[in-house]
Amino acid sequence: MLKLEYVQAFAAIAEGGSLTVAARRLELSKSVISDRLTELERSLGSKLIHRTTRRLSLTDDGTLFYERAKGILRDIESAAAELSARRGSVAGPLRISAPVGFGCLHLGPALFGFLSANPGIELTLELDDRFVNLLAEGYDAVIRHGPVDDKRIIVKRLTTTRRVLVAAPEYLRRYGTPKSLAELEHHRGVIYSYRGAGDWRFRVGRKFATVRPNIVLRVNNGVLMRDAAAAGLGIALLPTFFLEESLKSRALRILEVAAEAQGAMIYIAYPEHLRASAKIRALTAWLQKSFPAAAFSVAPQM
Repeated sequence: MLKLEYVQAFAAIAEGGSLTVAARRLELSKSVISDRLTELERSLGSKLIHRTTRRLSLTDDGTLFYERAKGILRDIESAAAELSARRGSVAGPLRISAPVGFGCLHLGPALFGFLSANPGIELTLELDDRFVNLLAEGYDAVIRHGPVDDKRIIVKRLTTTRRVLVAAPEYLRRYGTPKSLAELEHHRGVIYSYRGAGDWRFRVGRKFATVRPNIVLRVNNGVLMRDAAAAGLGIALLPTFFLEESLKSRALRILEVAAEAQGAMIYIAYPEHLRASAKIRALTAWLQKSFPAAAFSVAPQM
C-alpha cells in the first residue's frame, strides 16, 4: 500500500529538482526524503528518478507517475480547503517567501494579526531578497515588489508603491543637488543588484527615460541601500515604505529631478493548483485589507 508521505516526497523532488529543495519544502531531512523515495520505488517496483552526482531527472515511469500523483495531491489539497471553508476556518501548514526589508517593516506586523485571527495556521515565512522560484522551490505563495512575468502563476495585487530618489545632506553638500535627469547621470548611485543593469527609469510625458548613474555600490537589500545613502555614499532610488523614519530625522532628503520614477506593485503570487485554497484566499484578503490601495504610493512627510 502506497503511503501519502512517500508520494509527497516524490512530487517535491520532481518539482524542486533536488533532494535539498524537497527537504526544505517539506521541512524534513535529506535522508528522510531519500528513504521515502526509495520506499516508493520499491512499492511500485519501478525506478522513478535517475540519480547522478550532478542532477536528478525523472525516468519515463517517473514522468507518468508524477502527472497522476500531482493531480491526486491537488485533489487532497482542494478537499482539505473545502472542509476548512465549511467550518468557517483555515488551518494547516503555509510556506511563503517575501523580501527582507518589506517583510521586517510591514509584512511581519500584518502576518501577526493574520495568525492571531487564524490560530490553526502553521506559517513558515522565509525572507529572501532574491526572486525565488515559486514552483520549483515549493512555496505556497510569495510576496514580491516589482514586475511579474511568469504566466504559470496567479498574481493578486496587494498595493502599489512609489519610488523616490534620496540622498544624505552631506552627499548633496559635497556633490551638489541634481535638478534634472541629465544632471543625475553624473552622480554616484547606490543600486539594487537584482534589478537588471542598474538603470533608473523615469516617466517623462508618455514615455520612459533611462538614467545610468556612476555606481558606487550594488546591494540586494533595500534597507542597506537606504543606510548606504544615509551614510553619504550616493543617491538611492527606493520605495517609500523604507523611508519614513529617515525622512523624519532628516538623514535623507527626497530629490526632485522634473520626472517621476517608475513605480511598482506589491503582489502575492501562488500556483494555479492553489487557486481554491482557503488558506491562500484568507491570506490574500487579509493582506489586501492590511495594505489598502496605494498605501505606499505617497511619499512620507519630511
